[in-house]
Amino acid sequence: MVEFSHTAKTKFDEIVSRYPRKEAALLPTLWLAQEEFTTVTPEVMAYVAALLDLPAAKVLGVTTFYTMYHTKPVGTYHIQVCRTLSCAMAGSNALLDYLKKTFNVDLDELTADGKFTISQVECLANCDAAPAIQINATDYKQVSQEKMGEILKKLP
Repeated sequence: MVEFSHTAKTKFDEIVSRYPRKEAALLPTLWLAQEEFTTVTPEVMAYVAALLDLPAAKVLGVTTFYTMYHTKPVGTYHIQVCRTLSCAMAGSNALLDYLKKTFNVDLDELTADGKFTISQVECLANCDAAPAIQINATDYKQVSQEKMGEILKKLP
């Protein structure tokens, strides 16, 4: 059975206290659950739904709508490549092909060592500096294949 640790439960109580209605705490609670369990599985979604007195379908809908929630395992480094028009026109598709070839994986697959997952996302809000990527919570702008290689070399 999935259950928050004492520390996470304390954080959950603090999160819920910030909102006039429990359901308003869904997004930060899902984020907390992901930090605690690394993946937001159906069991985790059911747990969050019970905590917030929400239908499981609502939690599922929110979890699968936002790309920041992982419903299957991702690597230590989650590389998200923007696929919107401005990024595509600036070379994000070629960058994506480069990454898939470099790591010998397809979209949303883990590398053999578990270090990397490559995903496409709808928008990283950096249209003026396309193509844009995000690795975990760090944004990178105007990323060429050469720059991507440099970024990868600097990762621990």
